Amino acid sequence: MSGRVAGVAAAALAAGLAGVGAYLLYTSVAFGRRASARATPRRRGRLTLHAWMVQAGLGAVRPGELVSAVALLFVVGSAGGYVLFGGVAAALVSGLLIAAFPVSAYRARRRARLAAAAECWPRLLEELRLLTGSMGRSIPQALFEVGRRAPEEWRPGFAAAEREWLLTTDFARTTALLKDQLADSTVDAVCETLLVAHEVGGTDLDSRLADLIDDRVLDVQVRKDAASRQAGVRFARRFVLLVPLGMALAGLSIGAGRAAYETAGGQAAVAVGLASVAACWAWSGRLMRLPDEPRVFR
Repeated sequence: MSGRVAGVAAAALAAGLAGVGAYLLYTSVAFGRRASARATPRRRGRLTLHAWMVQAGLGAVRPGELVSAVALLFVVGSAGGYVLFGGVAAALVSGLLIAAFPVSAYRARRRARLAAAAECWPRLLEELRLLTGSMGRSIPQALFEVGRRAPEEWRPGFAAAEREWLLTTDFARTTALLKDQLADSTVDAVCETLLVAHEVGGTDLDSRLADLIDDRVLDVQVRKDAASRQAGVRFARRFVLLVPLGMALAGLSIGAGRAAYETAGGQAAVAVGLASVAACWAWSGRLMRLPDEPRVFR
């Protein structure tokens, strides 16, 4: 009797699993477009984070490592704030401000890399135009030769794209990999131009590259001029951090300054002051930020 019950249970379980499998197979075929549409925003979010980290020179850094660094600095900043001001509220605000330093440093590194990229592209495009024009190189060969003379931090991306080309001879996949590795708007435009010329053909590649060179030269000149005009403002912006910090340290050494910080009103004043400094720093940085070119061909 027990054997019959076990057999019936096993048959019911197998039928149920078969029904679930049929349902999943049907829904994946019938509603595949809807499922992919719902998954698109999440995928785009991951690509955006990856592109941001690549532009910052952090393509090999895992998000967990970034979170660990932020958490460690939060603990250190909170401990330092507690030692200075003797309260929990000021310690938490100090920890949050110190924890934001890695993100701020990565953003500054990203802007520096984009500025270096903008200065290098006119030379690289001129070499690419010379190789594909008068020297008669094929488009993939010219691209990889230019990549060997690119800035040091870009060469792994060009090397990966060259390996992809040697393995697959698929120029579309090669340019897609290169765009993902370098994560730059100019790379997107150059790769799309080269891909169309490689697949469709034509004699206007030289003129297209010349237009890109003129555009990049103008962009470099405008950005250098804007950066030179901001030099004095950047120097003055540092006082947003130095002056309040100096005044806080001076207050600790005058009379019962530390005891005043430890009161409820003192803690509230310190927390509001630190938050105000952070807000002024972020606001001034936003005003001085040069706009980044959007990546159109992603």
